[in-house]
Amino acid sequence: MTDYLTLKTVIQSKISDRESEMSLTDNLCRSYFRFHGEPTDKVCLFFHGFTAGPYQFIPMAEALHKAGCNVLVPLLPGHGLAGHWGANNPPPLVDDPRAYLKFGLQWLKIAQSMGKKVVVGGLSAGATLATWLAMEKADAIYRTLLFAPYFNSSSKVIDLFVKHVDTYCEWERLLGPSYPGFELAALRAVLKIANYNFKRVKESPIAPIFMISSESDRAVNNYDHQRFFEAALEHQPYCWYNSFDRVLDIPHTMMTEMEGNQFTNLLNVITLAYINSNLTWHEVEEIAYRMTKRRTFNSVVADLGWQHKVSRDTPAMMTLVNKWEIAVKREMKHRQRFRRERWDD
Repeated sequence: MTDYLTLKTVIQSKISDRESEMSLTDNLCRSYFRFHGEPTDKVCLFFHGFTAGPYQFIPMAEALHKAGCNVLVPLLPGHGLAGHWGANNPPPLVDDPRAYLKFGLQWLKIAQSMGKKVVVGGLSAGATLATWLAMEKADAIYRTLLFAPYFNSSSKVIDLFVKHVDTYCEWERLLGPSYPGFELAALRAVLKIANYNFKRVKESPIAPIFMISSESDRAVNNYDHQRFFEAALEHQPYCWYNSFDRVLDIPHTMMTEMEGNQFTNLLNVITLAYINSNLTWHEVEEIAYRMTKRRTFNSVVADLGWQHKVSRDTPAMMTLVNKWEIAVKREMKHRQRFRRERWDD
């Protein structure tokens, strides 16, 4: 307990002192911590998005802290600094992927001292880093939350820029205290990690991941999310996937209302459902399939004897699961199996 209290004090004071000397763009760019008086069962480590800051995870940090978790949201290297940034004076984002990887490992080690089960997550480029940690330190991570991870370079990304001057790009819509733009070399550093992740997932152990996408997201390729999830599921049954319907109009910057998401409460619900449940994706699909037969969640779970595997937030999570898509896939598999059996006969 003494070590925990000392570490908590050191983290808060040292990081605060260092960031006070850095001259940050806004106080919302400061690293954000929410600690309890003792180590918790779950500790959550989040990495914010590219050019943004820890403010993106404040709403979720508050919800998870209220639910009993310790939460750490450190400021990524090269981010959040005040300055007159532009094409002739680009922000000092790192262009070496190793800087991000070293940073992630350092904070994972700190998180391990703050609770029993480490939950790692991130948005966009932060989710790309969290994905790498999920494979690099699979045994050390209890759950991984991947909010719209950046996995691949796409022409859709260019749609978000109004200016593209040589190697410098500016954001079309600047929401929150983010850098106004970046050099492409800095984005390539994230892309290198993403490419490595995609190659490795087919053959490497991985911690359980929850892949969260949005059909309204123009910045990343949701097909890549689906492919990565399916590859991870091959050797990690506790992976989940959810894609928010286009009707909700949830953007890439999905973590806060300030950046365009009016349904941040949904993120909190599905996050709590995942980290507090113990269902494999096959079991989630089984519940969803049976609910298409006009069954309630509670009756299905009771019949299956899985009450101990679900949490208080799982029923709300199941309202977002595309049950009919799961049912159609199930029926198609049944038909294919029936045809094969007839052919064999």
